[in-house]
Amino acid sequence: MILTRFIHIYLNTLKLNKNFFANKSNFGEAAIYFAISIVLINSLISIIPNSAFLNFMSSYFSLGEIQGPSLKVVLIGSIITWVIKSCYIHFIGVVIFPSKNTNCKFRKTFILMGLVQTPFIFNIFVLDTYMLLLTFITYIWYNICLIIGINVIYNYKNIFKSSLIALGHLIIFFILIFSNYNSGSIVPA
Repeated sequence: MILTRFIHIYLNTLKLNKNFFANKSNFGEAAIYFAISIVLINSLISIIPNSAFLNFMSSYFSLGEIQGPSLKVVLIGSIITWVIKSCYIHFIGVVIFPSKNTNCKFRKTFILMGLVQTPFIFNIFVLDTYMLLLTFITYIWYNICLIIGINVIYNYKNIFKSSLIALGHLIIFFILIFSNYNSGSIVPA
């Protein structure tokens, strides 16, 4: 029964089923354990594309053998990242930009941030540097999942606000990059 529920969660989030996020039973007592399992499974899978990326960088720049992080660092880092992203999304979505109908507890945001990481399971296929493009595809899929989930659990009427919340950190990053590039502080090689 647990495996069936786990597969149900994976399939519905991968299909971008917004009714899945609207169903309150998917955020019940056992949901936190499913979210933790998804985060831990995906952090273990992330070791594979990270190794491919490190191999690419070491061969491209002639850096020699580069050691990746230990398993303990990967697991702890993924949990810390999950908590920080959940706090960020909840603060921006509920405190700064709530809608009239937004009534969401942090626990629901925390579970959502764990469940929407399901597309990262496809990173298991990134075994070589030629497959590194797949990591971008899974990241885009993750962001679409996150936008749909935010839109549903925060009761937003349009997708624009949830897109800004989900992609806000990327927008700020690109603004900083372009502003530094235009000001001449980035020196071309």
